[in-house]
Amino acid sequence: MSKRLLALALIVWLAAGSAEAQNKAAQPRAVSARAALDAEELNNIGVFKRVSPSVVHITTLSVQRDFFSLRTSEQPSGTGTGFVWDEAGHIVTNFHVIQGGDRATVTLADQSSYPAKLVGAFPDRDLAVLRIEAPRDKLPAIAVGASRDLQVGQKVYAIGNPFGLDQTLTTGIVSALNREIESVTRRTIKGAIQTDAAINPGNSGGPLLDSAGRLIGVNTAIYSPSGASAGIGFAIPVDEVNRIVPRLIRDGRFIRPALGVTSGPENLGKALGAPKGVLLVNVADGSPAAAAGLKPFGRDRSGRIVQGDVITAVEGQAVADLDDMLSLLETRQIGEKVTLTVWRAGQTRKVAATLGSSD
Repeated sequence: MSKRLLALALIVWLAAGSAEAQNKAAQPRAVSARAALDAEELNNIGVFKRVSPSVVHITTLSVQRDFFSLRTSEQPSGTGTGFVWDEAGHIVTNFHVIQGGDRATVTLADQSSYPAKLVGAFPDRDLAVLRIEAPRDKLPAIAVGASRDLQVGQKVYAIGNPFGLDQTLTTGIVSALNREIESVTRRTIKGAIQTDAAINPGNSGGPLLDSAGRLIGVNTAIYSPSGASAGIGFAIPVDEVNRIVPRLIRDGRFIRPALGVTSGPENLGKALGAPKGVLLVNVADGSPAAAAGLKPFGRDRSGRIVQGDVITAVEGQAVADLDDMLSLLETRQIGEKVTLTVWRAGQTRKVAATLGSSD
């Protein structure tokens, strides 16, 4: 074979090899077999599958009027998350999710939507209950757990609709317990759960779950200058939710048990040399406090201070101010008797009082 023919054959052979290599490279790679999912992955999947049908997307609408034509139209005003409380169609969410809206729509996990009616709200705890008319088989109630026995380090899950994205699962741990956050009314929400599970705008009102898929809190706030998750989120503990929601369903609002007293500012107590607590500057006539013999601070005709009472504890639990006392009274029922620890002019005594209504 001549050198020319040999070179030509070599070129043909190389071209065929290159074409074969290119054809092989253009084919999908073989799929590698993998081992079974580990226990943690299986539990993540199981929790999401069990609980996600109970999680809903809430859209609020507000009525806007055109300045020139006076025509009205409905515009979306906000979105958030909620969850099915019972088969009667009660939906629990944050109050701030629906605040300012004229109407709300609830979208279930199967993407069916229903108009919602407001049943009741308690802004001081950032909780609200809506109700929808939907078939019972579309309303799987979420399993309720407890928050009183939570421990830092426990695994938690958050399911919600961040940034309008439906059914998102994030995981983390309980980072801290007994945090204090501020509600929309500027009242302190005590006992909040801190978590590092990603909570973003749209997650508000959604469930915080334990590793068994039980509700342990309602996601309500993130701590972030940018408004996006920065690894610090907060949830209202489920023990608080389980105490408030049934009363909202029953009464349409949370009626706080009350003593019928008005408290003075903290600096007044310091000026008068009184201990920390609820310094009384007024006791309503006919109130539970009046019936228990409590007296407010005042002045006599000559302008001298008349010593009154300072409530320093309720049922043995110390109260530093009015907010502390209100939080403790909220755990009680109207008509229930409580024992108050009361200070007056350097002397401390126990007083029994029957709680009345804040109405």
